[in-house]
Amino acid sequence: MGQHVSRTDFEWSYTAEPHASRRKEILKKHPEIKELFGNDATLVWWVFALVTFQLASLFVVRELSWFWVLILSYCIGGTINHSLMLAIHEISHNLAFGHSRPMANRILGIFANLPIILPFSVSFKGYHLEHHKYQGDEKLDTDIPTNLEARLFCTTFGKMVWMFFQPLFYALRPIVTYPKNPTPLEIINTTVQLTFNFCLFYFLGGKCLTYLAAGSLLAMGIHPVAGHFISEHYMFKKGFETYSYYGPLNLVTFNVGYHNEHHDFPYIPGSRLPKVKQIAPEYYDTLPQHESWVKVIYDFITDPDIGPYARIKRKHAGFDKEE
Repeated sequence: MGQHVSRTDFEWSYTAEPHASRRKEILKKHPEIKELFGNDATLVWWVFALVTFQLASLFVVRELSWFWVLILSYCIGGTINHSLMLAIHEISHNLAFGHSRPMANRILGIFANLPIILPFSVSFKGYHLEHHKYQGDEKLDTDIPTNLEARLFCTTFGKMVWMFFQPLFYALRPIVTYPKNPTPLEIINTTVQLTFNFCLFYFLGGKCLTYLAAGSLLAMGIHPVAGHFISEHYMFKKGFETYSYYGPLNLVTFNVGYHNEHHDFPYIPGSRLPKVKQIAPEYYDTLPQHESWVKVIYDFITDPDIGPYARIKRKHAGFDKEE
């Protein structure tokens, strides 16, 4: 089973999350950063290009053996689907059409969702914005693993299993810990997605459906681009709860690696986040950062000081610390 993790609880913090105060300080010193606010129209074209590529590739995939379907699903299809997931992340902040056109953003998110197979675009927005506003909150931040996850997957082997099934935990955790009544748009998202899935299977067959579905699952687990899930907020250095990564995988992930910058300025598109660091390097160069998402995954699995408990957590108003 491997080495047992050293932590037996989360790192509890009784101070506010750092991003709001840092944003205020940076804007006071560098007001020109406000010029970076706004939508990025190229995001729309990237979404159309990625979805079109995935759909066109299905006509090749259906002629392949199952072996190559799975290999290409991990290497190509999964990487593109993960990129689409991060496009949906950008869209959740209204960064495609701007805040004045929320419905256009939602429709684009539902379209970007199609190759991912699991309907999540609309519901993701609500949970994700609360992750920003209430970072570390034991109830409202569903990005944090549950106590049950942390207790069960507490060895080297357990952490590897948890990483492999991370997409399922990521999708099901909010439903279990913080359920919300479905909205009309969520019902539409689900209906459109299930209709697409049925048509995909009926007209193109099981290999095509598997190619997209397996790609989504595999690319959120033990996959280089999935390293951002761990790198963003797991506490690799005591007291620091958000980490950036400035490496080449940002090219296929809409610069989600610039994560301190993103949480400081969530309404700046990913394409402009490098400019934030260029304008205010004194705020970011001194923060702990990751050099490799692959190394992040390896360290998370093998280092006994890191595991699902290695997150900074804050008490929710009206909650006791012990569940």
